[in-house]
Amino acid sequence: MTDTPTNTRLTVSRDDLLQDGNDVAFRQMLHNLLAFSARLQQIRGQFAGYIGLSGPQYTLLITVRQLQGEDGIGANAVATHLSHSPAFVTAETNKLVKLDVLNKRPNPTDGRRVLLSVTERGEELLRLLSPQQQEINDQLFEPVNATNFRILQDLARDLNNSAEKALLLSDYLLQQGGDGK
Repeated sequence: MTDTPTNTRLTVSRDDLLQDGNDVAFRQMLHNLLAFSARLQQIRGQFAGYIGLSGPQYTLLITVRQLQGEDGIGANAVATHLSHSPAFVTAETNKLVKLDVLNKRPNPTDGRRVLLSVTERGEELLRLLSPQQQEINDQLFEPVNATNFRILQDLARDLNNSAEKALLLSDYLLQQGGDGK
């Protein structure tokens, strides 16, 4: 069965997202984004497995490397960046410390907190993955060129920000209507 404007309800109302008064193109785009997201998750899992980590552990490792700077990065900042709970980040961080992939040391300015950084072993694992990662990412983003890369980069950031707001709205609206009314 194909979608037609007459047999579906609109899933969006903004004119920018409708074509000829229907949302078929919007829904196709959304399904493509969902499929792309699923592939990203699968590839992330394969990257992680290649170096002996779980998908979330791999994401935590590359996030700490990205954010650590000269002094390390706090666990709460990592949790905020990844939109995970601090408890989840702490649990996964402890596993990575036991694997000698992350280093955890007391924050010199606040003894209640810790700073995370990637160990030499963590860097070595990422170096081991790098040649395959480059080739796979080049294939994954084959349609992206210098002209549309900047647009995609900005759009991805903006969509991530609007998704945060939409999640809050969804939490509010769907909890209000959770009884089917």
